[in-house]
Amino acid sequence: MRVGHVLVACCGIASLCVAIEAAEVVDVKQSPLEVHVERAFPNISIERPVFLTHSGDGTNRLFVGSQYGRVFVLPNDEKAEEAQLFLDITDRVTYKDEENEEGLLGLAFHPNFKKNGEFFVYYTAKSEKHLSTISRFKVDPANPQKADPASEEILMTLKQPFWNHNGGTLVFGPDGYLYVGLGDGGKGADPLLSGQDLSTLLGKILRIDVDNKSPGLAYAIPKDNPFVGREGARPEIYAYGFRNIWRMAFDPANGDFWVADVGQDLLEEINLVTKGGNYGWSLREGKQPFKNQNQTAPTPPIDPIWDYPHNESWGKSITGGMVYHGQKVPALKGSYLYGDYVSGKLWALRYDSKGSKVVANQPILWPPSLPVVTFGSDEQGEVYFTTVTSGGRIYKFVEGPTP
Repeated sequence: MRVGHVLVACCGIASLCVAIEAAEVVDVKQSPLEVHVERAFPNISIERPVFLTHSGDGTNRLFVGSQYGRVFVLPNDEKAEEAQLFLDITDRVTYKDEENEEGLLGLAFHPNFKKNGEFFVYYTAKSEKHLSTISRFKVDPANPQKADPASEEILMTLKQPFWNHNGGTLVFGPDGYLYVGLGDGGKGADPLLSGQDLSTLLGKILRIDVDNKSPGLAYAIPKDNPFVGREGARPEIYAYGFRNIWRMAFDPANGDFWVADVGQDLLEEINLVTKGGNYGWSLREGKQPFKNQNQTAPTPPIDPIWDYPHNESWGKSITGGMVYHGQKVPALKGSYLYGDYVSGKLWALRYDSKGSKVVANQPILWPPSLPVVTFGSDEQGEVYFTTVTSGGRIYKFVEGPTP
């Protein structure tokens, strides 16, 4: 289904619009799910909770990051009274409300965190204007509830041309490598044409080995990265053609790599990403041609599996999520959960991998419809999301219709 194409191709002919839209949605289930949303951890509020994750070490703890530069840890208990401060790097992180795509943006725990105590963060540094930084930190050996701020090892810095479109998601893949989601560098319309330029890291997903080091680097380049040895291409690149990746996740059940890319004028998109893939920006927005069509594409663009238009029924800024594998809400099993920051709407998308098509995109209704900032899961596969309203809150999904 190509929701955005309906609006663009119709050219104002109302009757034709209805006919095309009806034809395209007939095979996609869109009835609201009997699932509702409730506040999780009602005693806890965290300012600008920009990510939520777990450490994968069997402790069942949750970690929530404030964009200002703090990471908090809390027990996975609805009765939890407070979140403890796990890491404070506000002395080296910059955040301003008028430049609100900077700050502490991502965190990923090493797959072997239980033994090595290592985790990785992505933040905007105070030391230099618009400087994205990816660093390794370690837990305080004397206190597993605290990280050691002095343990920082900077792996990579990236000078951003503008304050927006920084991406910021860090996630380890099933191969044990660290994946980094980056935006095109900002402003609008990809002024530096970064998306299709393999000589820059902007507008890309990177794949690096944090357990080894290549000459002159604080990390190693996996030998099977798709552009290793290609003249003029950065070997860290795994996939390219992105505008501003806002959250990406691997499905632990089958390894599918889900990436949401925020659009510009018309469309928001969801991609299933493969090694070496080109996802179109800024030749295209979603599946539509964009005004930068005079660029040369290193490889043919790959269509998103789903896109939706900018309007009141949908939204204007996608917040990517993850596939649900929890036990508490059977209706969500195997669905990719995502939302929209502007409209506050939520959906559960089902993808038929054998047929290579979306078979359902069902709304999850919740009356507040607050801005959806990020998604995360606990060790049991239960999925949560956050908003920045009312001091910053965490929400969960519950079986049954909205009360």
